[in-house]
Amino acid sequence: MGKCLICNNSSSFISNAISVCLNCIRKKPEEALRIVYPTHKISRANFGLPPEPPRNPNGLICKRCANNCSIGNGEIGYCGLVKNIDNKLIYLGGTSDKGILEWYYDPIPTNCVASWFCPGCTGIGYPKYSYTNGPEFGYYNLAVFYGSCSFNCLFCQNWHFRNLSKKLYPYISAKELAMKALQSKVSCICYFGGDPSTQMPHCIETSRIALEESSNRILRICWETNGNFSRDFALIACKYALESGGNIKFDIKAWDENLNRILCGISNKAALENLKLLGSFYDKRPEVPLISVSTLLIPGYIDVEEVENIAKFISSINPSIPYTLLAFYGCYMMKDLPRTSWSLAIKCKEVASKYLENVMIGNTSLLI
Repeated sequence: MGKCLICNNSSSFISNAISVCLNCIRKKPEEALRIVYPTHKISRANFGLPPEPPRNPNGLICKRCANNCSIGNGEIGYCGLVKNIDNKLIYLGGTSDKGILEWYYDPIPTNCVASWFCPGCTGIGYPKYSYTNGPEFGYYNLAVFYGSCSFNCLFCQNWHFRNLSKKLYPYISAKELAMKALQSKVSCICYFGGDPSTQMPHCIETSRIALEESSNRILRICWETNGNFSRDFALIACKYALESGGNIKFDIKAWDENLNRILCGISNKAALENLKLLGSFYDKRPEVPLISVSTLLIPGYIDVEEVENIAKFISSINPSIPYTLLAFYGCYMMKDLPRTSWSLAIKCKEVASKYLENVMIGNTSLLI
């Protein structure tokens, strides 16, 4: 049972990590942001990360992701992989020769958020983008889990990625990683994490090498991301996904910018702009979805209103874009919230379906 420090109401749908209810977040966003800031600060200090993207007026600007950190001499960037040493930006990871990540072979069909329209899991796009006219049994996805992120989600289900960025280990070069994708039974690469947005030079170089070395075979390139890319990297990722039959999976956390800041520490403005930008390429390959969107239904915070606004926005880009609604379970700093209810999931699907042609409730086993 949590308590809102603004209106003093108590509810099982108020997380103690945030200590503000959704109604007060919407009505008094500045006050709510001040209340939640110490939680973000503590969660990041535990891993030696700055509490917010540095904005040093005399710093050097890193354009690796959309946070555009201005890093002063001796300071580190928000992701923990960029440092200003003697007034020169030094990249400690995410370069072509050093990606901070873990990787593994994931048998297809996978439990990917895009599994209901993925060529590897369904055979859609066969024979150009899939080896079989149905699920690619016996094939593998090269799953690449990056150990850094451009957000600080207090509900992160993969929060342990921070241990990788703290230690700057394990690491692998783009060329070495690309060679892992050249196994005869690997039909796709998926970059996730953490988030690939902070290590884009590494995954782009990996993609380039892997596609060049496998020009006569199917190898789909996919990203699962918060969408907080720099614009230039976003366009390159789109090019590789489009050409290979891959998908860029935008995990849109919230519609309301202040709610996104409270939950994730960062604005969602760049993510929405990138979704609109890359969504403009959707019709160039209609047979296999190029872009998809998912939203985690966090009880007490991501409600029908949030989902409706997200769905409206997606529809304004292209109503055919697939939208997956995901069940939440308590994790990281927000373990005190209940799991998503069937009632909330169904209501959100109904409202999203008013605007979009393809809406799915995912990971239903978690619903209560």
